[in-house]
Amino acid sequence: MNLFDILGPIMVGPSSSHTAGAVRMGSMARALLGQPPVRAQLLLHGSFASTGEGHGTHQALIAGLLGMTPDDERVPDSFALAKEHGLKFIFDTVNLRDVHPNSALIRLEGADGSKIEVAASSLGGGRIRVFQIDGLSCSFSGELPTLVVHNTDQPGCVSQVTGVLARRGLNVATLQLNRDGRGESAVMVIESDHVIFPGAVDEIRALPGILRVTRYTPEGMEEER
Repeated sequence: MNLFDILGPIMVGPSSSHTAGAVRMGSMARALLGQPPVRAQLLLHGSFASTGEGHGTHQALIAGLLGMTPDDERVPDSFALAKEHGLKFIFDTVNLRDVHPNSALIRLEGADGSKIEVAASSLGGGRIRVFQIDGLSCSFSGELPTLVVHNTDQPGCVSQVTGVLARRGLNVATLQLNRDGRGESAVMVIESDHVIFPGAVDEIRALPGILRVTRYTPEGMEEER
């Protein structure tokens, strides 16, 4: 156990699980969309659904979608700020079955029509776990620089993507693969020991079979180049 586990995160709100974690879940979904969302549907599961309103979970999720961090003093005012930024949102409940009780399914749409569906859980102490993207299973925390690659399921995709990272000196910490079926759509989630440079993302986007690439850089990590 470390000091963070005892004291918890610096945040605005009554609960690290329902507030700080919820902000990070919204922020992660925004990052995976790759642009500020203009429409959002947020489906709350378990204790998020039953007690989230009293703990500020709703405001916290919207704050994350607006790009705020858990210690932003504007978190309680996120609904009004969403209106100013043109973000339309609705809340509902959902039963996600065997997942952590502090979970949500977040569906986003950007101004250019891009869409993404992210399911994540708040684990306590401000920590989160993304367990599904666009209906495909995954598992990552956002504590490491992360690359999410949507691709067609075809030979060579994985080796080409990891080859780009290797040539740029980026070490792969974890790599997860999931797909709808043979030859159909797939998602590759790569966690790296180093910040993933924009140039690497552009090179991966140009590879055959790649449909969409999103990178996530944890809070406080500087862009290296």
